[in-house]
Amino acid sequence: MHHDSLPCLDLLEATPAILRGLLAEISDEDARWKPAADRFSIGEVLSHLSHSEWHCYRARLDRFLAEENPEFEPDDAQMFLELYRGADPEEAFGHFEDQRELNLEFLRGLPADVGERRAQHREVGEITLSQMLHEWTLHDLGHIRQIAELVRARRYLDGAGPLGAEYQLRP
Repeated sequence: MHHDSLPCLDLLEATPAILRGLLAEISDEDARWKPAADRFSIGEVLSHLSHSEWHCYRARLDRFLAEENPEFEPDDAQMFLELYRGADPEEAFGHFEDQRELNLEFLRGLPADVGERRAQHREVGEITLSQMLHEWTLHDLGHIRQIAELVRARRYLDGAGPLGAEYQLRP
């Protein structure tokens, strides 16, 4: 843990490798499989991560640094569902990895005290950049968990045969 840097950067850096590990035995067909019509496929989650990385988190980060007390609209992933449908999973993941690398390089170059910069979020009120970094990490962890559950259901449940019967998956 680096006390002279912004919080959460190590986990944000680990996310792509964690996801690569989870996806090691996943085919393109597996990545496009949807457990139900109203649920995301792995590919759609990857597309969402790629989109959010730049259009939500980097955009907010830039505004935190460029403006005094900027005002943020709530982020609504539902608005972009059509963008996520049919996206190429590997392309979306590669794009996410590239953007994350750029964002981390930028974040690691910032002094820790920029974490105290403030913004107004229309839904929750005043937030700091450090709080957004924690939420960014929560977002990553939620989607890591979601992808892990999809991988469990699609790739490993049937192969476990009767041993898989006790697992209550909700992909």
